[in-house]
Amino acid sequence: MRAARARLRRWFHNRLPATDTLSLTQRNVYILPTRPGWMLAFTLLVLLVGSINYQLNLGYLLTFLLAGSAVVGMHVCHGNLRGLTLHLSPPAPVHAGQPVALDIRLSSDRKRPRYGLGLGVVTTGSEPPHLAWIDVPAQGSAVLQVAWRAPRRGLQTLPPVTAQTLFPLGTFRVWTVWRPAAQVLVYPAPEAHAPPLPPGEPLGGPASGARAQSTGEFDGVRAYRRGDPMKAVVWKKAAQAFANGRDQLVSREAQNAQRQQLWLDHARCGSNDLETRLSRLTAWVLLAERLGLDYGLRLPGRVIPPDQGMSHRNRCLEAMATV
Repeated sequence: MRAARARLRRWFHNRLPATDTLSLTQRNVYILPTRPGWMLAFTLLVLLVGSINYQLNLGYLLTFLLAGSAVVGMHVCHGNLRGLTLHLSPPAPVHAGQPVALDIRLSSDRKRPRYGLGLGVVTTGSEPPHLAWIDVPAQGSAVLQVAWRAPRRGLQTLPPVTAQTLFPLGTFRVWTVWRPAAQVLVYPAPEAHAPPLPPGEPLGGPASGARAQSTGEFDGVRAYRRGDPMKAVVWKKAAQAFANGRDQLVSREAQNAQRQQLWLDHARCGSNDLETRLSRLTAWVLLAERLGLDYGLRLPGRVIPPDQGMSHRNRCLEAMATV
């Protein structure tokens, strides 16, 4: 039974049009009684039968008063969601296993505020979605953020999002299901305890005797000069100088740093599993960028020349996400 419900849900979600902006009308907003609503209906039926049997005028009054309140609450609940506009901003890339933040803007043209609006991501399991709640001001907008945990690397399609409300009485549930058209790029998850960076590869020429240490810091340093970037400071040597009572800083020599190249090679990751190799390469890319080193990336069918900076880091991560 659970598998049949899951297949029916997937079939229904696949029939929905994919869009990043959804306007809620009577065609895509649904309403059903909640459990308290069914209990209220049963209570009203008992009151009606008792009033008929005993000819209680006050019983009729109470029954129809409660029934009228429930009917008015049904229309108010449906109108609380109908007419709302949902807009999704493109999510930023994340690593596999990290939550993807979905920023959704709720806009209303109505002259009255909307209360108790909940949004959540529809998962593939049978558990109900975890909802985040917000109120939307009259003729205004509000931004609500929901999260979805990316299961694996690659260009992933976002799951459906549901919006619902129980306002004002909680006897009816009004909801809609929205299938976003945006996609999110998921980078490989970095290895938790990655080994040190591989040694640099020397360039040709008389200066090729310089070598790279296994920690990713290259030989060839000079005294610190005013104006040197902080990422060029060799902090390990600075710590040794401070321990010896000296306050001398040293920086990496740019000319020496160009005598070798740090290549992060897919074939040198020491594993036959593709995901394990990409996870180690991701950890090395993040470490090399944090140390301010020039690094290149070799992947099957693609080579990214050595460079550094956020754009270079993102280019390497994107290449590993889509390999």
